[in-house]
Amino acid sequence: MVWIFCAGVGVVVLGMLGGYFLGPQHTEKATRVPYESGIVSTGSARVRFPVHFYLIALFFVVFDLESIFIYAWSVSVRELGWRGMGQIGVFVGVLLVALIYLLRTGALDIGPKLRKPGESS
Repeated sequence: MVWIFCAGVGVVVLGMLGGYFLGPQHTEKATRVPYESGIVSTGSARVRFPVHFYLIALFFVVFDLESIFIYAWSVSVRELGWRGMGQIGVFVGVLLVALIYLLRTGALDIGPKLRKPGESS
């Protein structure tokens, strides 16, 4: 069993050394300059994004994962019968409650909240 591990490490080391020695060895000025689609980048890559972008991405991943569960249920709906229908109903109900909670707390609001006339901040 140990020899399999050693063989795997050996293959990785040989691949890395082979790439280093057989790869291109040029050192022009523009070799290490990053570019995107042929355009030289300007400015810093350290741009701060508001937390709302990350929250929206996280909510998308969570709800996208849950849609995979619903798809898996839909493939086997005939075998699951009415019990499976009840279980997916509870699952979708919990998702709707979570979505309503997110909407009510303003977690999905990106822009500034508009005040109504006469409302104080």
